[in-house]
Order: sequence, then C-alpha cells, then structure tokens
Amino acid sequence: MNADPIQSKAPLIEYLQQGCKPAKDWRIGTEHEKFGFRQADLRPLPYDGECGIRAMLEGLRRFGWEGVSENGQLIALKGQQHDSITLEPGGQLELSGAPLENIHQTCAEVHTHLKQVKTVAEEIGAGFLGMGFQPKWRREDIPWMPKGRYKIMREYMPRVGDLGLDMMLRTCTVQVNLDFRSEADMVKKFRVSLALQPLATALFANSPFSEGRPNGYLSWRSHIWTRTDPQRSGMLPFVFEEGMGFERWVDYLLDVPMYFVYRDGQYIDASGQSFRDFMQGQLPALPGELPTLRDFEDHMTTCFPEVRLKRYLEMRGADGGPWHRLCALPALWTGLLYDQSALDAAWDLVKGWSTPERQQLREEVARIGLKAEIDGKSLRELAIEVLAMAESGLKNRDRRNEQGRDERIYLDSLWRIAEQGITPAERKLRAFHNEWNEDIDFLFSECIY
Repeated sequence: MNADPIQSKAPLIEYLQQGCKPAKDWRIGTEHEKFGFRQADLRPLPYDGECGIRAMLEGLRRFGWEGVSENGQLIALKGQQHDSITLEPGGQLELSGAPLENIHQTCAEVHTHLKQVKTVAEEIGAGFLGMGFQPKWRREDIPWMPKGRYKIMREYMPRVGDLGLDMMLRTCTVQVNLDFRSEADMVKKFRVSLALQPLATALFANSPFSEGRPNGYLSWRSHIWTRTDPQRSGMLPFVFEEGMGFERWVDYLLDVPMYFVYRDGQYIDASGQSFRDFMQGQLPALPGELPTLRDFEDHMTTCFPEVRLKRYLEMRGADGGPWHRLCALPALWTGLLYDQSALDAAWDLVKGWSTPERQQLREEVARIGLKAEIDGKSLRELAIEVLAMAESGLKNRDRRNEQGRDERIYLDSLWRIAEQGITPAERKLRAFHNEWNEDIDFLFSECIY
C-alpha cells in the first residue's frame, strides 16, 4: 500500500481511520529529548570525536540497539519493541518509547534508557540535561547533525519565522502519544488536550534561561513556537469547529507547505511547495511524479501544532525536564483521556472557552506560567481541578505496580507544583539569583541526569 500512488484524499482519510482501536488495545508512547554536553567545558556535543554524539550512539549499541545510518553516518538506533533513539538537529538525544500498556512500564523504560545513557556518557566524558531550552550556549555554538532533512529545514526556517532555528537547535520537549476508539472519540480528545495544552506548558515550564541569563519567560521553548512557522504550528482553531474529523485534518495537512520528498536515500528539497500539487503530479521538485503513503507519512511529521494527529494523538506542549518528571506527563494525559468520566469532566471544563481566550492563554502561559488566567480562574486553580480529574481517571484504570500502587503516584510532582503555585522554572530562577550566585554553570551540575 505504501507504494501505491495517491491522487485523492480518500486513502489519506482511510489511513488515519485505521488508528481507531478498542480501549483494550490503547497504548501509551512517551518521547523525551535531552541536551548532551562535554563535562570538561559544558559545550554541546559535536557529532564526531571521542566525546560526541556518534560515540554515544555507538556506545549504546552494546545494550541491543540496532544502528540506522544515512549516507554512511550513524544517525539513530532501533530497538526491538518499536522504540528508537534519534537525533534532533542540534544533537538533542531523543528516546521514542515503545507503545506500552501502563505508566509503570513507561517509567521502567525511561529508567532503563537514562541508566544506559548515563553509563555511556560517563565513559566518554559527557553528561545530559533535562531542560526546555539550552541554558548557556548561543545558536552559533550548537553543532548541526548530519541528517538530510535538517539541511532543508535549516535553509527554509528563516523565511517563515525568526526563531525557527532556535526551535531546531536549542529546544527539548517531553511528549506522550495516546490512542482513540473512533472519529468522535478522537475529536473530543483532540479538543480537550489542545485546550489544556497551555496547562501542561505551565506545569512543566522549565526554560527560563538563554545564553546564561534569565530570558523573561518561564517557558522560552513555548514562546519560540509562536515565532517559528505559523502555517504549521499553534492552537488550531478549526479543531473546535463543526465538521472536525479525519477529513478536516487531512485538509489541514494538505495546506501545510512541504519541506522535502525522500527518494533513493536522499532528501529532495520541496520546501514551500504544495502536497495538493504533488497529488496532481505537478510538484516542481518532482514533476510528473505522484506521492505515496510513505510521502504523506513523512509530510505529517513536518507539522508542529500543540497537539498533532497521526494514527494517535501527540501532546506537544511540555518542556523537557528531570528524570522524575518524565513519567508525570503520560500520567496527566492518560488519566484525562483514557477514562470516560475524566474526559467528560475535562470537556465540560473547557468547552465554553473561545478561540481568543485559548490563544491568549497560550501566549501568556509561556511568560507567567500558573499565574495566567482564563474564564476568571488562574491556571493554578485550574491545575488543581484538572489534576483531580486525572487522578480519578488513573484510579479508575487501576493499573498497579509490584508494590500494589496504581498510576496516581506519577502525579505527585505535578501536585506539588500546582499546590505551591511555583513552576520548575521559577525554582531555578530563585536558585540562580541566590545559591548559584548568577552562574548558570551550576545548573549543569545540579540538573544532570
């Protein structure tokens, strides 16, 4: 099917519909990125060298990972459970976790991965950091990774936004991917998670520093997305409009400008061109050729809204963070979206919000976190309500670990943030102005994995 030419929307809509699953088959996929640095001077890891990204990937292969190369360069690792380790443009190391049944398994996966990373990193003199934005180094200090698609994006980004290269080189996130049972279920989950994505941004806000100084934001990573590329990012008002469904999402994707087409091991620059033209055999980059489903799958990965639909939903609003908080994001969204009562309660909470209100919240939360307001409530108040819903959802799921504890334990770090009203970014800012004596280097030693 992947090789069949596509000339209409029908196979694209069908492709998305195939993501529908009964609840018993729903899974949880967690992804997280982290910054590598040389312990000797805190500089970002280059690709080559004894203390570099290639050495990290080679070192990790001893744990059973299979190498993936592009033009003779090792650029990724594949696991045996549909998991992988990949590289972001500036060498950020990403674990794309396996689709798992519960958050206990997710946490075990994260623990195993970070233990492996730490083992190899210490051998080569490297370290890894969980933050939403590179806290010390300038854009020009970050080495580019040798991946073909990144060269195309690097040249295109400055045409459409002034911070797109910072998004590529200097940001890290944690996200969770979740399933749906039907088109209607997808739409409701999409709406709830998109409306509440700014709440996740606030709870996980962890990027208050740029080039060694406070930048005036709690989530600079979140703000960067507002200045990256408006045609492929944002809060997507149409998701809340009548008629939202798989076909409406396909229409959106077809209107997102392309980046590239992958042929015979090479990325062909199609930046700014139209997938609709491609379906008519009129793509300037490949005149006369028609796309395949593989081309559509590649194109889907080049849109970056706060929530993204593939054959599952991706929650994309959170900054990268420390080891213990990487399990909290899947706990939050699993509790809200995988229990019908919690999902209904969350929808009742957000369904009256207008497009301007959602957009304003999205913009304010990057700067002021839990102090942002919507519908007469602070996000701190809202967080306590939403966490109670998620906790109820996890209690109803009743997935227990070997000690007999259910998945609610992974919400503990978020409860502390909400109840105290202090984001991770604000805690780091306090430390910066006090015990760190305004020296950002302390962050690397205190927040290393």
